[in-house]
Amino acid sequence: MKILIGCETSGVLRRAFAARGHEAWSCDLLPAEDRSNRHITGDIRDHLHDGWDLLAVMHPPCTRLCNSGVRWLHRPPRGKTLPQMWAELDAGAALFSACWRAEIPRVAIENPVMHRHARERLPADLPRPQIVQPWWFGEPFFKATGFYLRGLPPLRATDRLTPPRRANDPARHAAWSAIHRAPPGPDRWKIRSRTFEGLAEAAADQWGNHALQQIAA
Repeated sequence: MKILIGCETSGVLRRAFAARGHEAWSCDLLPAEDRSNRHITGDIRDHLHDGWDLLAVMHPPCTRLCNSGVRWLHRPPRGKTLPQMWAELDAGAALFSACWRAEIPRVAIENPVMHRHARERLPADLPRPQIVQPWWFGEPFFKATGFYLRGLPPLRATDRLTPPRRANDPARHAAWSAIHRAPPGPDRWKIRSRTFEGLAEAAADQWGNHALQQIAA
């Protein structure tokens, strides 16, 4: 199949699909970290009509859409204005909507749970997201990840771990919370947005097989 992985620079999900024989491409405004020749540097909206069988948008700009960022719409951070915050919200919602409405039969868009201002700007047919965790797929980390799915099934856990409780094992709980505890810095966004290998393998297997079965039917 022809598969487009949007808003990804790491190449983790692209490589997972490619390892299963698919023609997989990633696309982002930034170049690929692995310097792959299967990466498109540019706006994903310019490439949504190129005959894809499946679209997975892994890390669209979500800072203004998610619940954790809603406070900035009322009190902007240093160096920003309220009009800038609301304009960034509109831009993020427009990108999300363009991907959701793309004429591609199978779509998965990653995004955290959204606040009501974002939801009001998104398509009316947007379903509730499936929330998954890295520890469903053998990765010892906490990071709730939402997938908005069209034409694709929810992901099934493949190697479910038992998460530690803070009260019983604070050190191990802190290690599992490393993504949320990443220190401020220029690479913090990259650490927090990277796709986990276990999740990528599950998505490539389950979504890829589902799509192939549909095509063959």
